[in-house]
Order: sequence, then C-alpha cells, then structure tokens
Amino acid sequence: MADSPALISVLIVDDEAPARALVREYLAEHERFTLVEECANGFEAVRRIDELEPDLVLLDIQMPKLDGFEVLELIHHAPQIIFVTAHDEYALKAFEVQAVDYLLKPFSAERFEQALERARQRIGENQRQPLAELARIGRERSRPSDRVVVRDGAEIHVVPRASIDYIESDDDYAIIHSRGQRLRKKQTLTELERLLGDGGFVRIHRCYLINVDRLARIEPYAKDSRIAFLHGGARLPVSRTGYTRLKDWL
Repeated sequence: MADSPALISVLIVDDEAPARALVREYLAEHERFTLVEECANGFEAVRRIDELEPDLVLLDIQMPKLDGFEVLELIHHAPQIIFVTAHDEYALKAFEVQAVDYLLKPFSAERFEQALERARQRIGENQRQPLAELARIGRERSRPSDRVVVRDGAEIHVVPRASIDYIESDDDYAIIHSRGQRLRKKQTLTELERLLGDGGFVRIHRCYLINVDRLARIEPYAKDSRIAFLHGGARLPVSRTGYTRLKDWL
C-alpha cells in the first residue's frame, strides 16, 4: 500500500479576525493542508513561525505592530510564503521576487486554490523561499521607513528613526546606537542607508551613518579628515566624501 502524501502545515497571519476566518474556511476544503496556528499580529507570528516551523505561511502585509515584510526580516525558519494583501503595489513587489503567490483581497475560493497548488508544487520540489530578498523589496518602499526592527533573542525591538543616534558597520551586521542602547542587526550599513532614505541620515564614513539631528559640531582632525561630535558624547570620524555629503545638510 502506497504511503499517503505528507500533510503540509500552514500558519495564518492576519490582524483581522474575519480575514483569518475566511482563509480558515477555504483551507478546510483541502485535505492535504493542515492548519497549525493562527496569529493576529507580527510579534506573535515571528515567535510561532520559528517554534512550529510550518511549511507554508499565509501572511498579511499591512499590520499595525509589525508588517509582513518586517516579519520576514526577523524569522529564522524559511517557510514558503503566500502574501495576502489589499494593496496592489505590495502584490506586484512580492511577485517580482517570486513569492509563491499573492492573494489580493477580496479573493475567491478558486483563486485561493490556485495559490495552494503553487505552494504544493514548490514544497514538493523543496524550493527555498528567498525571504531575505522578499524582505529587502518590502523595505525599499517609496517613502523612507519610520523605524527599524531588531531581534535580540526572544525580544523584538522597534526602534523609531528619530531615536537613532548613529549606526556603525560590523561586517554583514550593523550596530544601531539609540538612547544608550547598542542593538546588533543582521543587515549591512548600505541596506540600512537605503531603508532610512534621505530623511536626515547621512553616511559620514564607510563605517558610520548618522542622524544629523544628533550632530553637535564638526572639528578638523587631520588633513582631509574631521571628527563629528554627537549629542550624547559619541565622536565619529568624517571622511572627505562624508563631509561633502554633510555640507548639503548644514
């Protein structure tokens, strides 16, 4: 007797109870898929995705605490992702980087079935979902981000851009200095520079990105170099190129 196909575990993430109920109703019609959890916010989703390691996550993009792209930044487990969204621009970005699929609200049971079939094929072929690429596309939205999210063990920090003093490079990581805290994030300084946009953050050196609102003064240091003094006491090197960038803000 042939073995039955393995069940595909599914986790739903949506802050709206009626939306979760509809997905749960549609999913119940497909015996190959089994629901293991529902999450009502991004914080809960990060924890439960890594604990349960589902094969597939149906992920809302626009949520109030952490959005769907921020969830992808923070999880360690790499499930297949079907985005659920009410916004075309997010759906298009998801499709560009080969998310399994996207469901544009409101969607029909037939459209839901198509998305599940795509997921089943990918899971059967053991295709890895490019979560870092999906998150990167989401970060590079048209407006600068108003915050940075950092995971430190089980704790998630949401750091408002206005509270950041400066960010320093640490190879493939960045250290965010904010109100006396040092938060280490697996993201390059260049990526964070793009994320924060031109809204008051300036790359003063290959290793440092500063919030210009925190700048107290600049003093000469040596030929073609200077030192930036920040409110709070930090002293950071300013390269010649960095000083040129700064002058546009001063």
